[in-house]
Amino acid sequence: MKKHLALFALLAFSAFAAVEPFAQINLEDTVGQENAMTRSANAGFAEEEFRRGVQSYYRGAFMDSILSFERALSYLPGETLILDWLGKAYYRAGLEGTALQQWNFAAELGYGGLLLQNKIEIVSERRATGTTYGASQRYTESGSFPHVNGTTLIYSQPISVLPNDDGTIWVVAYGSNELLRFNVNGEVIRRSGGPVNGLDRPMDIIRMPDGNLLVSECAGDRLCLLNEDGFFIKTIGKKGRGEGELIGPQYLAQDSFGNIYVTDFGNARVVVFDPEGNGLLHFGHPDGSFPGFKSPTGIAILDDRIFVADSIYGSIYEFDRAGNYRGQLVPDHTFSRPESMKTWGQYIILTDKNRVVTVDSVTGATYENAKTGNGKTQITSAVPDRNGNIIVTDFKANEIYIMANLSEVVGGYFVQIERVIADNFPTVILEVRVENRHRQQIVGLNQSNFFVTENKHSVSEFELLGAADNNDYADITLIIDRNLDMAQYAEPLQSAVREIASSMNAQANLQIIAAGSIPVKVYEGNPSKAQKFTGSMLSSVAYTDDPALDIAIRLAANETINGEKKRGIIFLTAGGLGQNAFTSYGLSDLTAYLNNNAISFSTINLSQGSLSDEIEYIAKNANGQTYYVYRPQGLSDVVSDITSLPSGLYQMQYVSALPKEFGRKYLPVEVEAYLLNKSGRDESGYFAPLD
Repeated sequence: MKKHLALFALLAFSAFAAVEPFAQINLEDTVGQENAMTRSANAGFAEEEFRRGVQSYYRGAFMDSILSFERALSYLPGETLILDWLGKAYYRAGLEGTALQQWNFAAELGYGGLLLQNKIEIVSERRATGTTYGASQRYTESGSFPHVNGTTLIYSQPISVLPNDDGTIWVVAYGSNELLRFNVNGEVIRRSGGPVNGLDRPMDIIRMPDGNLLVSECAGDRLCLLNEDGFFIKTIGKKGRGEGELIGPQYLAQDSFGNIYVTDFGNARVVVFDPEGNGLLHFGHPDGSFPGFKSPTGIAILDDRIFVADSIYGSIYEFDRAGNYRGQLVPDHTFSRPESMKTWGQYIILTDKNRVVTVDSVTGATYENAKTGNGKTQITSAVPDRNGNIIVTDFKANEIYIMANLSEVVGGYFVQIERVIADNFPTVILEVRVENRHRQQIVGLNQSNFFVTENKHSVSEFELLGAADNNDYADITLIIDRNLDMAQYAEPLQSAVREIASSMNAQANLQIIAAGSIPVKVYEGNPSKAQKFTGSMLSSVAYTDDPALDIAIRLAANETINGEKKRGIIFLTAGGLGQNAFTSYGLSDLTAYLNNNAISFSTINLSQGSLSDEIEYIAKNANGQTYYVYRPQGLSDVVSDITSLPSGLYQMQYVSALPKEFGRKYLPVEVEAYLLNKSGRDESGYFAPLD
């Protein structure tokens, strides 16, 4: 009998290869048990299902991977590695509550340690508090860009900051009369001195709609226009007290018409130029209940409401575009010495001596976000950057601070290995996403920000291949509502689809899904062919009073997951919604599915009516926007809005030193991402191709 048992075990080992992934449950302990044969066979069956699950996961077939992992668990109940992977699959499928259950089961069995606990904490926090944060949150210093490197001066007296979409920032150095462009690691990658004769005490910087940069020169009594790389174009304004003239210009802003506003400190007023730089008007002298400026400093524009701070009064005043006084946003002496003001959503972020404060532009409520202490300090600028930080310049301390949300500093980043491509093993390609705790994508990282290991040993020939944030096109899936109301909007629908298709890059892929009672994909291919779209393309899907919108969104996401790394769904509707639009999938699960796979959801309203609360909810919580089909600026920028969304996905490559054992062995890999004083880590694994 013992010989038969040994022979069966040997055959099982040959048939099902290594069972190392499941060593945590001590398979060898079952040898002395009566069911040893069954146990060994179950381990082999579990390994096969586990392997299929991992491969399905990396193909983006998350429901298939869930089925495989569930079957694997049926053979080896309680196997912690399978529980972890099952949680990953549920998470990517948008079923976050079920994912947390699996991870908690694994954690209770002693698996995962602090890494798994941190993942559980982050996902639980997102589900409880949502993904938005900022204006009312507390920030603390997470790093700084020093002004010297040994004995070499890097910059002097930083006074203003302009963030860029790629994670870099422009810093205006008042003392060294230049602009410096820093990457996320604090390395200077470009310097600009402006015109041939140099900048003369530059104060503030803004970006124009065409990408050019505008800098105010306080001692030069002018504005300096530069291109996006910092090369000089022309100057605007001159010294004087007349229209379009300046004495000590300081802070800048621009309205929706492209008009330029600058606080003219020497003349105690605000001067307005048209987009070409011609003087239009000025305002700020005493007028009725307005006492007139004594020391105008920061300026910010929200919805063409002009807000101006006065450092003597310690207040913020509101004006319209014609310079007419509208009232005070906050009472006098609310602030000690307000300086720059920048917009942050519907808030104004303001610096006040040693504090960073946000102000609600509607109510005037104030929130203290950060404080630098009572030493030698004078904060002159605070600006939110692309990665969810606040960049602060301290003029007196000669420092640039990176302020981060307190929970980010303590908890670190959320790092996920989303895909492993091992087709050319031992060369392995990883796709790694880096987010903060509130889903904000972390952009601008380079090779020095990543550390990859196998079984805790550093890999060889590591190389960062690229970042998805640099992609300039996106795959788009259109969902066209087939609600009965849509029958009367055939013309605007045709116009919208054609305009979207014409604005897409030829390299991108366009899909069209008709959301009827049973959603159907009616088109897939190059967007150029959809520039002649007509309603007849939808004729196979009848109008209905109850479209299955949830299934349509799920189908659109499934079809988009394996496309370009930047991707989005656009829903075209007249606003109607059937009673059973969301019976198969709930709103939270749908938005989680979109968010966990970096798919945005936007809406184009073909009617002038309001959209349903459900559609508004998905767009708001899945990085989307809502557009009206006949808005004045057209729909050409709908696609560019999707393309410009930040992406924290990075692709990297290395050469594995692990033996693949004919492709049957589970090969571990670990990735850690670092940025200043924050980091995040993920562990995963893969199978090499079968021999």
